[in-house]
Amino acid sequence: MDATVILPILKKKLAFLSGGKDRRSGLILTIPLCSEQTNMDELSVTLDYLLSIPSDKCKARGFTVIVDGRKSQWNVVKTVVLMLQNVVPAEVSLVCVVKPDEFWDKKVTHFCFWKEKDRLGFEVILVSGNKLTRYIEPSQLTEEFGGSLTYDHMDWLNKRLVFEKFTKESTSLLDELAVINNGSDKGNQNEKDRSMDFNYLPSVDPETVLQTGHELLSELQQRRFNGSEGGVAWSPMDDELLAQPQVMKLLDSLREQYTRYQEVCRQRSKRTQLDEIQQKVMQVVNWLEGPGSEQLRTQWGIGDSIRASQALQQKHEEIESQHSEWFAVYVELNQQIAALLNAGDEEDLVELKSLQQRLSDVCYRQASQLEFRQNLLQIALEFHGVAQELSQQLDGLLGMLCVDVAPTDGAAIQQTLKLLEEKLKSVDTGLQGLREKGQNLLDQISNQASWAYGKDVSSENKDNVDHIQGVMEDMQLRKQRCEDMVDVRRLKMLQMVQLFKCEEDAAQAVDWLNELLDALLKTHIRLGDDSQETKILIEKHRKFVDVAQSTYDYGRQLLQATVVLCQSLRCTSRSSGDTLPKLNRVWKQFTITSEERVHRLEMALAFHSNAEKILQESPDLPESVLDFEQFEEVEGVGKSLLDRLTVPVIYPDGSEQYFGSPSDMASTAEHIRERIKMVCLKKQQLLEPDDSIRES
Repeated sequence: MDATVILPILKKKLAFLSGGKDRRSGLILTIPLCSEQTNMDELSVTLDYLLSIPSDKCKARGFTVIVDGRKSQWNVVKTVVLMLQNVVPAEVSLVCVVKPDEFWDKKVTHFCFWKEKDRLGFEVILVSGNKLTRYIEPSQLTEEFGGSLTYDHMDWLNKRLVFEKFTKESTSLLDELAVINNGSDKGNQNEKDRSMDFNYLPSVDPETVLQTGHELLSELQQRRFNGSEGGVAWSPMDDELLAQPQVMKLLDSLREQYTRYQEVCRQRSKRTQLDEIQQKVMQVVNWLEGPGSEQLRTQWGIGDSIRASQALQQKHEEIESQHSEWFAVYVELNQQIAALLNAGDEEDLVELKSLQQRLSDVCYRQASQLEFRQNLLQIALEFHGVAQELSQQLDGLLGMLCVDVAPTDGAAIQQTLKLLEEKLKSVDTGLQGLREKGQNLLDQISNQASWAYGKDVSSENKDNVDHIQGVMEDMQLRKQRCEDMVDVRRLKMLQMVQLFKCEEDAAQAVDWLNELLDALLKTHIRLGDDSQETKILIEKHRKFVDVAQSTYDYGRQLLQATVVLCQSLRCTSRSSGDTLPKLNRVWKQFTITSEERVHRLEMALAFHSNAEKILQESPDLPESVLDFEQFEEVEGVGKSLLDRLTVPVIYPDGSEQYFGSPSDMASTAEHIRERIKMVCLKKQQLLEPDDSIRES
């Protein structure tokens, strides 16, 4: 009975062999009854199938049947136990009925089993699920009975189906292969010199059957030596142990018959191929030495431009396309000849080697000619491509040189000069690449005569050589003319850069003078608290004026240089009408402001010097020594200085500027007034003794 016939019943798991064994090494048959009504016919079919699997030796050790009645009624359990007497009476050693927690009527059950004990022929015991280990080791019980034995019913069923399918297919295939092989042997003896019309294909693919067998055997062997996922040692089921030698034996027989079958097919195929190979070899050789060679004899030019070279390449690709079809036939023939040579038949070796050698010589010679022509055209295309690119670069460079430079600023001129140098460098690189490509092409052309097939190609080669050399010489002359023009343009642009630099520096000198003037008006406002400090301020101012004078002279020199450069470049300088008036105007303003600063410092020096002289004189000096006119002079100078502090600096354009802020001027004026008060007080002190003398 095949499992496929009763597959729906087997999937219900009405009974199963878990692989566990009792203490007498007998197999454990488990019947898990469910709460639903169990179909006894299906259970009987399942038991018949399961009991057909173990070997006779295994059956002789007897079975221990576990009837799981925890989810069923007593009447069903009783029916199943009685059915075991008819299905497996001689093989059953012990029946363990697993009772539910709510036990059936103890008297009824005990009476029934006791009454039929002798008639059943096997012992029946009632046991709770947790006490089943008293009779069977836990390692031999599945998890539902508190054991550690792993059992997957669908996995077992799937492997059983694979085993039965393999057994059926392999047995049928062995019969077919035996018939084919035996028929082939008779055909070789009776009809050696002619091919037979014989069906060499079996009904199933031998490779597929062999692969299925190997996978099945590997799975059985792996389950034999591996443990379960939980790490507990797992014993293979008896049917799996029994299946291994069966699978191995079938695989050995299949390999033997399949090897013979392959050899028969190979011999038949080789004999059929011989005539076809000879015919195809002559077809290939005749075409390559005839029309194929004639096509190459007519192709020698390289073209005089990219378009012409591309057209020749396209023509060559058409020729290659025709050759490739015959080369594909050559590859196929060569593989077939090599396969026949490996077979080692003495009578065919000489002829096959001769055909192979001739075919290879012709094909390799023609392929070399095609490759040479292809390389020559590719190099010619690259040469014309480099020549065209170089010509475009020279045109661009010449166009750049023919356009007059419109000066904007020094940075733009520098950028233009850099671009010009880069273009010239690119032209140098392109010309060097053209020379290399041209020389390579000339070398290839000089070797072209070896493929002439006896034809004189000197005239075609001479035209090609003249064209290549003419292109290189023309590019060299154009490049030389551009270099000469670049030298002139470079000198002019460098002068323009220098011109813009001088103008920028002159403008910078104007800015510096403006900054110096601004600093003079805003920060150079102190007149000193005494004569010594005033002298220091006068010296600092002199140095400050020297810096301004140097800046002005530097600006004048730069503007003179721009005039000379403009005359050389024949252009008009923008500085002559803009920067020079600015420079002169700010210098005039600085000069006026500086002179005013000097006058104020000189007045302050005179004031502090005379005031200090008066304040330092002793009041005990005779009146004849004291000069009261000095007091008047100091007071006059001080008042004049105070008046001058309130007067702005007036420039030629009518604009006015004050030194410092009003608060700065007020602070300076306050100090001068304090000095005047001190001088006046000194004068009064000198006059008081005279008045007292007159009164007395």
